[in-house]
Amino acid sequence: MFAQWPDVEAASAGTNNYAETPLDSELVDWADIIFVMEKAHRAKIQRRFRLKLKSKRIVCLDIPDDYGFMQPELVALLERKVGPHL
Repeated sequence: MFAQWPDVEAASAGTNNYAETPLDSELVDWADIIFVMEKAHRAKIQRRFRLKLKSKRIVCLDIPDDYGFMQPELVALLERKVGPHL
């Protein structure tokens, strides 16, 4: 949803292997900031990509990962919590 914002390049990936687009080393290298919804997601990324994260910033949004895709309440939370970082 943030790919349409001016001057922002965004990609979405999941922390699980069965995600439509699983997070991989190439995406970690590409990112300036990595946003996660829950602390468990941040911990998983830190364990899996420890060496690649030295110059990366991971922002935990503290949003429970139990919303449906593009659910209006989730979109509003993401805009409010991610927007200031962009």
